[in-house]
Amino acid sequence: MNKKRLFSKTLLAATITLATQQATAAGFQLNAQSATGLGRAFAGDAVIADNASVMSRNAAAMALFDSSQFSAGLNYIDTDIEVSDVKYLGQDVDDANNGSGTPVPNIYYIHRLNDKWAFGAGIYSNFGTENNFDNSFGQGSGGGVAPDATVFGGTTEIKSVNFALTTSYRINEQWSVGGGIDVIYGSGTLKREAVVTHPVAGELLRQSLVDIDATGTGVGFNLGTVYELNERNRFGFSYHYSPEIEAEDGNQKVTLPLPDMLEFSGYHEIKDTKFAVHYSVQYIGWSDFDKIEFTNNPSGLSESVYDWQNGMHYAIGGTYFLNDAWTLRAGYMYDTAAQDELTSISVPDSDRQWFSAGFSYHFEKKHTIDFGFTYLMGDDVDVTENAAPGVDLTATTHADAILAGVQYSYSF
Repeated sequence: MNKKRLFSKTLLAATITLATQQATAAGFQLNAQSATGLGRAFAGDAVIADNASVMSRNAAAMALFDSSQFSAGLNYIDTDIEVSDVKYLGQDVDDANNGSGTPVPNIYYIHRLNDKWAFGAGIYSNFGTENNFDNSFGQGSGGGVAPDATVFGGTTEIKSVNFALTTSYRINEQWSVGGGIDVIYGSGTLKREAVVTHPVAGELLRQSLVDIDATGTGVGFNLGTVYELNERNRFGFSYHYSPEIEAEDGNQKVTLPLPDMLEFSGYHEIKDTKFAVHYSVQYIGWSDFDKIEFTNNPSGLSESVYDWQNGMHYAIGGTYFLNDAWTLRAGYMYDTAAQDELTSISVPDSDRQWFSAGFSYHFEKKHTIDFGFTYLMGDDVDVTENAAPGVDLTATTHADAILAGVQYSYSF
């Protein structure tokens, strides 16, 4: 195999496998299912059940409502990704600062059939990413072009939409169970270019190496349970099975496995106060994301193997019921990285901290407006990428984000 073909195959493996990151959670997981959850760092979200969005975290919690529920909202994610101290083949490359703004909408409906059964439908997202480098990335600090450094940047966008149908059943005063089907639609755009030398003129030109725009679907499911110790204390547990997404771009197929998720939540109202404390522990099975498989790939690549690790997030929060109209909330989350030894400038993955606050305004008894805000702070990560044997890029990445959400809920 010649050097150019080896370079192209290794590049494709690296970029498609690793270019899947949103600055809002480890790997390419999104935590943006509701404004209420955003305002408490999603602490206790599998059991609090203050509006219909709870069905996205635990279907069994739909049994906690004594009426039908509707919620719709929009979370906006403003990311700031810094790539600094970049060196390629011993040559300095200009820093990159990739900011992006992404709206993530959601809508939910829960129909309470009777005192035992409830049914729900929702549209939201659990996975997504956007990290796009400017075309000028790859220029040397002196204004020249650092040959081939451009292949590590490019365009990276992955979007998913989860269409959920769920049901819950109240067994008795303490126990409820629930479950549902998740139909996940995914789309992805990946573009990479390289700087090459014209064989005759000798001038530097940009050449397309990867240009993929694929879509596909997969079917998963979720299960959950709620235990109510008493009217002030309850616990929730849920499991989400995530499928493989088989995406197509013409004759080319890409099979993308998604991680399963387990979540445990607790909620406790403190007696004779207006305060409640709540918490969550979530496990994300990123080790299931063991490889990406390719069919009819122009480079001849059949699969790409990597080494991600399972992730966790730990969240704790508090809610203060100021009066009948106003509810205040805050929370903190620590989110662990999915990456281990394998890193990339297109994947600014690191451990993250969430600092969150929000409020609800209840009016005319059955109407509620929610607002949530989070500042997400990542860590510095030292990155080494290999485009081919002996062809390395080093850099430092750092990703922060601001998330803001608004939501309307109606109980009837």
